Parts: sequence; structure tokens; C-alpha cells
Amino acid sequence: MGDLPIAVKTDKLSVQQSSIVLGLGCFWGAEKKFALLPGVIDVKSGYADGRGFDATYRNITQRKHKFNPDNYAEVIEVTFNPEQISLSLIFRHFFELHDPTQQNRQGNDIGTQYRSTILYNSPAEKQVALEVQAQYQTLLTNAGFDKITTKLAPLDKFHAAETYHQDYLVKNPNGYCPDHSTGVRFDKTKDKSREVDNTAILSGQHIVIIDSEFCPYCDLFKKDVANNYSGSVPMHFRKAMELEGLEVTTPTWATPTILFMQDGVEQYGIQGYVNNKDFYKALGYFKLGKSEAFNVAFNEGTDSRYCKQYELFKNTPDGKFIDKLSGIALFDTDDRFNSGSGWLSFTKPIDGTVTYVEDNRFGMQRTEVRAKDSDIHLGHVFDDGPNGSKRYCINATVLDFVAD
Repeated sequence: MGDLPIAVKTDKLSVQQSSIVLGLGCFWGAEKKFALLPGVIDVKSGYADGRGFDATYRNITQRKHKFNPDNYAEVIEVTFNPEQISLSLIFRHFFELHDPTQQNRQGNDIGTQYRSTILYNSPAEKQVALEVQAQYQTLLTNAGFDKITTKLAPLDKFHAAETYHQDYLVKNPNGYCPDHSTGVRFDKTKDKSREVDNTAILSGQHIVIIDSEFCPYCDLFKKDVANNYSGSVPMHFRKAMELEGLEVTTPTWATPTILFMQDGVEQYGIQGYVNNKDFYKALGYFKLGKSEAFNVAFNEGTDSRYCKQYELFKNTPDGKFIDKLSGIALFDTDDRFNSGSGWLSFTKPIDGTVTYVEDNRFGMQRTEVRAKDSDIHLGHVFDDGPNGSKRYCINATVLDFVAD
């Protein structure tokens, strides 16, 4: 049946690494607390959101800069895997781990360097921060706290702190590490955006696409394949943390990852971006198995004359003949005629749905007809149709029918 791209590993994998810069008081304790979170890859202490002088610890702690609005803030750069911990959950921990209602201070640490701040990389990150902040403000208000003073601003530049500040509390276990949190918590810090129902996937055939928030190859896969997909095997998009109840064996760190599921159990998967041709070949193997239809679609085979599928389709009511894999309509019954050949015959396809390839196999000169989206073999086109029209000689096994 030809080579099947199962568990393909390509260089077109989304690097599962994002970062966000946060200020929540003394960076020693903040660094330690965030480093303990599952999904956090690395945390660095540093300085950001200042101007007018060099970003060093000696400079930012000078008395003259204590209330300087242009002073640098003590911040941490949190690098994390968005498939293991979401940005939303990062922000939830941020608000819970300090007192965001205190302006330019955290407890006895007073000055603009200790301000609460989120320095985002994009408008999308800012929106997530605002949403989480609004949720936390409601909880704080109900608990009797004042208004959140956290500053949200685009990140200009992160300046790594001096070496002795990095992993300070690892090097100095008894070092300064005050807890200024309010004690107000989200509901078990659960990221409700990841609550999904996978019940439907537990029965029958399904395609599960693992994607992530900032994944250019996921966007490309959607543009090239998923956005036009209308096949009978349902397609579901999930984050790697949203696979509860499913038996998955392919590693989920790469996005996109395409999983072909039968009754909730993965049959095989593909890691990385795939184009239409590779996706539909994998889907064909999954849906069609070792069948005549697979041979026709991917090995340029031909139905038997007057095959069972032809007999079912030769006298249907008005409707459309659709690609068995992509679900896209290819031919209309208005253009069907009985050629007496034993294969479905049409005078034309639906506009823009097929492509043509020169076929010189078997010592013949023919024009092959292929489905534009799935690239499967459909048949051939000849010049001997009725009243000087074309005759599209099409294999019935690679089609389904939908009545108007």
C-alpha cells in the first residue's frame, strides 16, 4: 500500500518553549517559587522596564532611585513549556504568590524596584493577563482587599542579573525569602480553559490534533489542511494537557501532532507539520485499510467494472459526489450520464475541485484526474462525452454521496 508517514519526525516542529517576564518583589523568592512549578523549564533573575542608566543591582538600589519611576524592576524571566503549563496558569500563580495591591513595595521591601509588573511579548499575552487579573480582582474584592496595582507593559529588554543572584536560594538555603502573598487563591489553581470533554472520542474513529497557543506550524496545518476538511472522521483540536481518558502513545511535545484514534486508543500518530498529501494518505490508511478504495486512491488503481459501489451510485437522487476522505464535493448529479462503460461518468467536475496530471503509463496517453485537496486519484478524463463534451471516468470506491 505504499509508505505511510507514521510517527514522522520532521524539522517542522513547534519548539515547546515560551517565556514571560514578571515582577513580584524580591526576585530571589520569586525565582525559587516559579522554578518549582511543573512545566517551567528555567527561571532567571534580572531587571527590566527601566531607563536612563545601566541595569545593575548596584544602580537600582541607590537611594536616589528608590522612588524613581524610571528605575528598573526586579523581575524574573520564566521559560516554560506551554503544553505542560499554560500562560493563564502562569499568571494565576503570579497573582497568588505576592500582593498585587501594594504599589512599589512588597512588605518591608519598599521602592519602585519592587513593583508588581507583567511585561508581555504580544497583545495576545496582554489579553490573557487582563482576563486573569480581572478574575483575581473579583476574588480579592470579595476577600476585602484593595485594587490591583500591577503594571502591564510590553517588554523592552530583559537584563539578566549578576551571576550571584541566579539560583540564590539554591546556593543559600537560609537566605532571605519573605512570603507576601494575600492568601487569596483561585479555585485550586485549576486552569479551567483546559477542561474538555473527550467522551465523544471514546467511540469510533477520530482525528485528534495536538496544537498550542503560539505555534506557527499549527496555524499552517490549519490553513493548508484542517480549514477545508469536511470528512466523516471527526477532527478535534486539543492541547497536550487535554487528553484525559485517551490512550496516547506518540510523544505530545511536538506541535502539531496528529493522532488517529479508534475507540479512544491511538492507532498511530504523526509528529510535525504535514501537507495535504501526507495527511490524507495517513487518513486513507486509517479509514480505508487494505481495500480497493485505498488502492485506487493512493496507488492509481481502478475499480472493477460495474463494481458494487458503482451500482449503488449510478441512479441516485439529486446530490453531490464527495471525496471519501476530505468530504469536499467533487461532482454533481446534474453532470452525470450513463456512458455504458461500467464506471461513473460526468461531463465536468464542480469548479476548482480537481487537478490534472499527464499519465503515460501502460503505453497510453491519458489525463489523470485527482482531487485538489486530498490529492487522491479519481480517474481520467476523455474527449468522448455526449454532444462534444468531456467524459470524466471516475472510480466510485473513492467517493461518497450526499443527497441535496
